[in-house]
Amino acid sequence: METLAQSGLRLNLSPLDYALLALYFITVLGIGFAVRRAISTSADFFLSGRALPAWVTGLAFVSANLGAIEILGMAANGAQYGVMTTHYYWIGAVPAMVFLGIVMMPFYYGSKVHSVPEYLRRRFNAPAHLLNAITFAVAQVLIAGVNLYALALVMQALVGWPLWLSIIVAAAFVLVYITLGGLSSAIYNEVLQFFVILAGLVPITVVGLVKTGGLAGLFDKVSHSALGSAGLHTWADTGGSHNPLSANWIGIVFGLGFVLSFGYWTTNFAEVQRALSAKDMTAARLTPIVGAYPKIIIPAVTVIPGLVALVTVKGLGGKGDLQYNNAIPLLMRDLLPNGVLGIAVTGLLASFMAGMAANVSGFNTVFTYDIWQAYLRKDRDDAYYLRTGRIVTVIGVLIGIGTAFIAAGYSNIMNYIQALFSMFNAPLFATFIIGMFWKRMTAWAGFLGLLIGTLAAIGTYVLYLAKVLHFGSDLDESFWGAGIAFVTVAVVAAVVTLFTRPKPESELRGLVSGVGTVDLGDSVAVADRVWYRNPVLLGAGAVALAVVFYLPFL
Repeated sequence: METLAQSGLRLNLSPLDYALLALYFITVLGIGFAVRRAISTSADFFLSGRALPAWVTGLAFVSANLGAIEILGMAANGAQYGVMTTHYYWIGAVPAMVFLGIVMMPFYYGSKVHSVPEYLRRRFNAPAHLLNAITFAVAQVLIAGVNLYALALVMQALVGWPLWLSIIVAAAFVLVYITLGGLSSAIYNEVLQFFVILAGLVPITVVGLVKTGGLAGLFDKVSHSALGSAGLHTWADTGGSHNPLSANWIGIVFGLGFVLSFGYWTTNFAEVQRALSAKDMTAARLTPIVGAYPKIIIPAVTVIPGLVALVTVKGLGGKGDLQYNNAIPLLMRDLLPNGVLGIAVTGLLASFMAGMAANVSGFNTVFTYDIWQAYLRKDRDDAYYLRTGRIVTVIGVLIGIGTAFIAAGYSNIMNYIQALFSMFNAPLFATFIIGMFWKRMTAWAGFLGLLIGTLAAIGTYVLYLAKVLHFGSDLDESFWGAGIAFVTVAVVAAVVTLFTRPKPESELRGLVSGVGTVDLGDSVAVADRVWYRNPVLLGAGAVALAVVFYLPFL
């Protein structure tokens, strides 16, 4: 079934739709004001006082990732690449989330670090710490800009708001509730936003499937689309590059499934920060594992709508309103009645704000603790750093507004984001994973490996843009760029370690596997010791479930 795209994306919102939007904004601000009363120290502002239960931090963990990148980007990928987009979930997220919970959180939480860069300072040295803090801060404001720009485009198209107004309104609301309540405000709003996002996306999926004759009808139409039957398989023809992703299994498994995925989920402080705010070690370890279960089924409300848009919107993938990024807004325009439409628009707003809030809260923590306090203004009282955090929040939002327009040159924002991940997260993960399990790795090996690995990933991307290097697609380049970065870090670390002195074991306790011990039962409540709250068991169940979901699409 095909429907001609109507002129423009403008939606006819009713007073009920606007009332739902207003109710959401009032609730968001209300949470910010309510949480503000509990903010008395910098630890409260940046890490929620480490007092939150696993179900809250787990939902916030997955919600922080459900920004514009996820909603619009994965639906765009679903329309462009078909079912192969599920690789970003079942091999490109779940195993890494489980690994973070079982293996890496004991080191993060047990060492009582405030941030991921602080772990690098303790494991390696100040130069590695500062390099990571700076690159992380840059990456966060770039990604915050993506969320802002995507929101502005969608609101301009859907309800006619000017681009500048959409950016300012969204930025202002995020700014207010993060400045008021810090990480706690972000996390509690992310839990709310998780359910609001689902409430907005589920009707699109359900109505879309009804219009296309259910899953069987949708898959039949996809097989007769430009993607063909290849759009319904995940691993078929990955021995070469004759598949929708133009990527082979090595790039998918090593580049996406290992380097990019583990690099994002295990070292991206915007995510790890949610687990660091948990009440005890078990809750911290369960945070990403709790998030892994909903992550498995998120493709139902992102990839499936992308496929629906592919077969119902004629000319999708073209320019202007028909670019892939507009798959979800086009379906909202064509499929949803008033009332439901208001819920869907609210869900989109919630996704953008959740993503941007995660970026901003990560940025303000790292800048305040790892740059300002560590190198510029040491030994001030706690109230000073709390004030600084609030000021930095304002600065981060303003920079995000400025970087919003960088994303304008990408018709598929996921391509842009994956390029950023390959340049910033992949070399960081390599540095972490080698340093965490190889006690002989020296401080300067950590710094130089991270620096040269980052430069190698950036160089690969620049050479690809200059058409010196050739890959099957933008996403294929990010897979290989991540792999190149990882190998570069490993080689540099091995060589530099041969010529430099390692740290004594006394300085590595609790930071490196096999050196000292991490108390996995630290302050764990008796109720958390039952078998069905065991992180290893629950993590294994999530990975097994991801494998099961693959089976119908091999």
